[in-house]
Amino acid sequence: MIRLLYVVSHPIQYQAPLLRLIAAQAGIHLRVLFLRYPDGAMDPGFGRVVHWDVPLLEGYEHARFDPATLGRELRAADVVWLHGWQGWRMKAVLLAAKLLRRPVLMRGENWDGAMPDGPGWRGAAKRAALGTLFRLCRGFLAIGSCNARYYARLGVPPDRVFSIPYAVDNAFFARHAAAAPPDLRARLGLPDGRQVVLYAGKLSRRKHPHTLLAAWRKAFPTHEGRPVLVFVGDGEMAAELTAAAGEDVHFLGFRNQTEMPALYALADVFVLAAEREAWGLAINEAMACGTAVIASTQCGAAHDLVDGQVGAMVPPGDVEALADALRWVLPHAQDLGGQARRRIEGWDFNADLKGLQQALGDVTGQRGGSA
Repeated sequence: MIRLLYVVSHPIQYQAPLLRLIAAQAGIHLRVLFLRYPDGAMDPGFGRVVHWDVPLLEGYEHARFDPATLGRELRAADVVWLHGWQGWRMKAVLLAAKLLRRPVLMRGENWDGAMPDGPGWRGAAKRAALGTLFRLCRGFLAIGSCNARYYARLGVPPDRVFSIPYAVDNAFFARHAAAAPPDLRARLGLPDGRQVVLYAGKLSRRKHPHTLLAAWRKAFPTHEGRPVLVFVGDGEMAAELTAAAGEDVHFLGFRNQTEMPALYALADVFVLAAEREAWGLAINEAMACGTAVIASTQCGAAHDLVDGQVGAMVPPGDVEALADALRWVLPHAQDLGGQARRRIEGWDFNADLKGLQQALGDVTGQRGGSA
């Protein structure tokens, strides 16, 4: 039995099903330390308090991070798994684990397209600091190919990098998509017989919903028969987008996890044209619901999941390229969506579990993470 201590910022709706799966393994005893619990605080990205409608804390052992008991927590663990290295508390855990001779597995999100080092001496200083930090880790859990290349560029040997792909609960999204109410389009006030272009996420400038609006207008300048554009989410650009929207653009506001699969299934294409996006798990969600995807080249997920067989990739902020992609994808949306569903099937929590077991086996000498 390997005692695994996982330290992460807060309960994350995407991770909860994975943590339950890990906790159910006979060879792993999982304990999770959260730097903070949900406290009803405002989510700055959505501009509102968010209460997820899926269980975040069920099915695994967890506690709040407490510096006073950190030593005891680390001594009770065989392996420490950190989600990121930002902030003094994560660095304190890393240093304490090293002092107590507990091997650390690091799972970060960085890659050059989303989080570049920066120019000149600042970039050199960042690389030097990360090199020092990385030497304290025994293994790295790569979320995708861009993330793996980032570690390689900073000198991490390939045999210390294990694939733990960023995934969602594919079965949850597929199941809820299949159970979508047949009258959903009417409930939402969307016209019959028109294709749907979907954006879902925070309405922030970095996510480029305004670029999507401009590209949709450019691709389909006349009202007659054009696809409708649907925005799901809230945030800093909500008022600006609403004022600029005009005909055939619909705003559905924030929608919770159990509502999203039906909306993905209703759409013909999902668009995430963001810049500096570490991954973009909404891409996984849409693909699990059988929806074609257009993603920017600065979305980490796009480099592993999106190509001409499931959709298209475009440079962030490029209205012309996004308009061309919309015109190309929509006539083929059904076939592309089917390919998307098939592709995402192997990018799942079982792949995460396999990679984690390999990493645990490597740092403990217990094969497959089993006793």
